[in-house]
Parts: sequence; structure tokens; C-alpha cells
Amino acid sequence: MRFVKKKEGAAGIPTGSMADIAFLLIMFFMVTTVFRAETGLELLLPESEMGRKLPNRGIVHIYVNVKERISIDDKYYDAEQVSIVMSKKMQVDPTIIVSLRIDKDAKYDVVGDIFDQLSESKALRVSLATEKKRG
Repeated sequence: MRFVKKKEGAAGIPTGSMADIAFLLIMFFMVTTVFRAETGLELLLPESEMGRKLPNRGIVHIYVNVKERISIDDKYYDAEQVSIVMSKKMQVDPTIIVSLRIDKDAKYDVVGDIFDQLSESKALRVSLATEKKRG
């Protein structure tokens, strides 16, 4: 009696469940991703010829519009509360940069009050946001 050798097939990677794994990964990332967009206030920023872009992390945005509404990271405050809020933020991270986005028609006394509140809270790294002049 003769024994016949069976030919071994090439070893392959099973791809039957690969689509299921890809679908589960896509669903996982869709569910866990959070998109946060700051709304701020509606402003008309002053124009400037030069400017520098700030890093995306470690910035507190303070918005001031014509109606003297003050928004810090999408929450509304009075001018007297800026010092309290910024003191708490400075205790958490003393390297914070404050980005002031002030409407070009806002009153200067409100802006002065905000600068006074920032100096009280030791938030001395301040950037004034502007629009790049076109042309």
C-alpha cells in the first residue's frame, strides 16, 4: 500500500473578520471623539499688518463685545469677576496666556478694567487678538 503525501496549502491570514474589526474601531473613535468649538461673542476685531499665531494649548480666551459683555471660555461674567476666574485658572496653570478678543468699538474703560483685573490675578501674559489687514 502506497501512501500519498498531501500537499500543504499556503498559510494565509484569515480576513473574514477584518471588516468587523475595522467597523468596531470606526464606531469606537466616532463615539469617543469630542469636538469642542468655542462660540465666543460676535466681534469686529481691529486690523493690524503684523501678527503672530499663538499655540493651541494653554490659552484662555476673553471676549468683549460692544455691549460690554465679557465671555471667558464661553461663560459670561461681569468685569469684577474676571479677577476671581483668572486667579483660579492661574492656580491650576501659571503659564496660561490670556488672549483678549476685544471689539474695535468697545469702550476703553471696560478694557482698562479687564487689564486691572488681570494684573490683580497675576495673569501677565496677555495677547491682543487682531484681524490681519488685507491688501
